[in-house]
Amino acid sequence: MSAPEEDTFAEEGGEMEEMDDGGSDEDEGVEMEDEGEEEKKVYVPGLEPLQPGEELEMDRSAYRMYHECQTGAPCLSFDVIKDGDGEKREQYPLSMLLCAGTQAETAMANRLVVMRMYNLHGTELDNEEEESSDEESDEEDEDADKKPQMELAMMPHYGGINRVRVTLRGNQSLAAVWSEKGQVEIFDLQPQLEAVHSSVAMAAFLKQQKEATALFSFSGHMTEGFAIDWSPVVPGRLVSGDCNKNIHVWEPQEGGASWKIDQRPFSSHTKSVEDLQWSPTEATVFASCSVDRSIRIWDIRAPPNSMLSANEAHTSDVNVISWNRSEPFLLSGGDDGLLKVWDLRQFKSGKPVANFKQHSAPITSVEWNPVDSSVFAASGADDVVSQWDLSVESCDVGARAEGMKDLPPQLLFLHQGQSEIKEVHWHPQLTGTMISTALSGFNVFRTISV
Repeated sequence: MSAPEEDTFAEEGGEMEEMDDGGSDEDEGVEMEDEGEEEKKVYVPGLEPLQPGEELEMDRSAYRMYHECQTGAPCLSFDVIKDGDGEKREQYPLSMLLCAGTQAETAMANRLVVMRMYNLHGTELDNEEEESSDEESDEEDEDADKKPQMELAMMPHYGGINRVRVTLRGNQSLAAVWSEKGQVEIFDLQPQLEAVHSSVAMAAFLKQQKEATALFSFSGHMTEGFAIDWSPVVPGRLVSGDCNKNIHVWEPQEGGASWKIDQRPFSSHTKSVEDLQWSPTEATVFASCSVDRSIRIWDIRAPPNSMLSANEAHTSDVNVISWNRSEPFLLSGGDDGLLKVWDLRQFKSGKPVANFKQHSAPITSVEWNPVDSSVFAASGADDVVSQWDLSVESCDVGARAEGMKDLPPQLLFLHQGQSEIKEVHWHPQLTGTMISTALSGFNVFRTISV
């Protein structure tokens, strides 16, 4: 993948990189402008194609914050690393830590990446700057001060990384990695975290560049996979699922460097397991979804079969699920482009309590907002990230612009501008902030809707 020079991560570097805080031409909060006319209107993807001479233009007023950056090789998956800077942060500039895995053209070229993004300012600062630009001599200095920055520590990893999930276990930041070589590996991210916070540590890290050494690895799946999740209730407990339909539960052992894995898999699915989610409240319960169109609920005390299932949850592959942190709701997305909300108290009925068809291609990622239990986000192969609020009812919606009257009232926002979006996450410590990864790189943004 070719990336603009100013935004590309150095292949081996850990030096400070500048991120782009400008919008691409196709980003949402978008307006549509006809050639030769001043009239602008809101463009809704999927409703009508762009006409000759029409182009999409980003409406920065629809964002409280927007930044983008690109990697030398795209990342299929990433996760947020929680930091010690506090919860519910909204004051700019913001900072964040991410862990991502690349999908490079050759197995040898892949990296497990830890990123520290900082000096992330809101879009309103740009507007203020335009309004009060009397002191032209100071403008360049001010612009430099507001440039978003990034430090990254890249560790060589043999084989493309299918999925990355991070957890905190005591003082350890651990990354679970599903790779195309058919192994699930656990990495201690401490050296990389130290490197992105200290130039001295970064220099030492770069001198020792060598292939990542796993704290622990498991080859028992015998094939590659994508599904993996850390328990939010029991530190270090993990579940992994593969393309052969098998699921294994990992139990952490004393000492923090080994896991016991039952060789007998959980095996009610008939096709590839695509995603896994632990219950946020029950230590022994997790959910899975599969290419076999089903969603299943399991209890690790009662192997090897699931205890509940919705056998025809979607009309085709069920790609992703997310378990609400405070309500008994499960969110799912499938190849059919549908988003479904399941009330686990009525799960046996096999019928969702809500069903949304806004995306025009398979759903690639879904996630409930970690703070607001009625809000969720989704991404699709139609290159759109959507934000939703289940608490909104039809009577809550005021007058809508022409062409948008048929949209679901629960739909808050449609974000565009990336190609082949693979995964989206809310940042659990930055209010309303989202990160998405795609073939074209990362977007970091907060909309006016959340």
